[in-house]
Amino acid sequence: MNFKRFGRPAIIAIVAGLALSSCAANEGATPASDDAAASTLSGTINGAGASSMGAAQEAWRAGFQTANPDVTVNYDPTGSGAGREAFIAGGTDFAGSDSFMSTDELAGTFAACAPDSKAVDLPVYISPIAVIFNVEGLTELNIDADTLAKIFAGTITSWDDAAIAALNPDATLPATPITAVHRSDDSGTTKNFSDYLFQTAPDVWTEKASDTFPFSSGDGAQGTSGVVSAVTNGVGTIGYADASQAGSLSTAKLMVGSDFVAYTPEAAAEVVAGSPLVADRAADDLALNLNRKTTNPAEYPLVLVSYAIVCNTYADAAQGELVKAYIEYIASAEGQIVAKDAAGVAPLSSELEANVADVLATVK
Repeated sequence: MNFKRFGRPAIIAIVAGLALSSCAANEGATPASDDAAASTLSGTINGAGASSMGAAQEAWRAGFQTANPDVTVNYDPTGSGAGREAFIAGGTDFAGSDSFMSTDELAGTFAACAPDSKAVDLPVYISPIAVIFNVEGLTELNIDADTLAKIFAGTITSWDDAAIAALNPDATLPATPITAVHRSDDSGTTKNFSDYLFQTAPDVWTEKASDTFPFSSGDGAQGTSGVVSAVTNGVGTIGYADASQAGSLSTAKLMVGSDFVAYTPEAAAEVVAGSPLVADRAADDLALNLNRKTTNPAEYPLVLVSYAIVCNTYADAAQGELVKAYIEYIASAEGQIVAKDAAGVAPLSSELEANVADVLATVK
């Protein structure tokens, strides 16, 4: 592997993470079937990135390795930003990212790709982002974008604040300080969360969407699991996380139009279905411009789309075939059902699934 852009501690962390993920996937896999014995694929695929789709990646890897017993798939949930950096440097064969590649990233080179080849964003995972909270005596919470923005920007600091009370007239709100928990690492979940607030509460959330949490307020935690743990074990806590990992925590309803809407995979998928591709990108890049400003109560606008980032053409053709086969599997109807069963997420629409398949047909 090529880790030239990383310091030695980062190299050790990524290699160790990939090794551990390989063990976990092999332990979780079921015995190979007769069909699997017919597979001609062999080798190792290394990926890293979004922690949000960790449960889905575990299930995808187990399913793919069962069907292809001579293939090992490793996925290290280091976060979207670290995953993209590792892929760009040639340290992994693909990246998982909750945010699509930036213009600057696309303008650069990709060490795993053939000369003059670029990388593309392929949506493979759709999930709502849940606003999770842990407040004694409070199990239901209505919130609008302005109030949510003020909480995470640090201007609303107590649970009995008048703005929260106005949205929850039947609730008994304690005079408990608010601890807002955000991601401390570069995170596509943060980018989607901040994009939602920038678009829907621009007077409060003045910073554009970013993988890095833009304010100094609140407490930071590493990865999706870190945020969930901090909210679970804290007092008066609130955070944001992929809904598949919200567990037993209470979750807020968001104001959409004039209604308060709870997250569901179906409502997240509705937003994605109505969102156009990002303009001025290559025809085979399927980055989506999500419709955060919807007023349709059938849609939940605080949603993330996770992308598999792969080369158009790999420098190592055999490795390209391996990666292509794995991403074809996770983006297929079968793979999407596996993710739904493992993480409760929404499968790709038939149109988006077909678009991803068309692009993958050209990958080599």
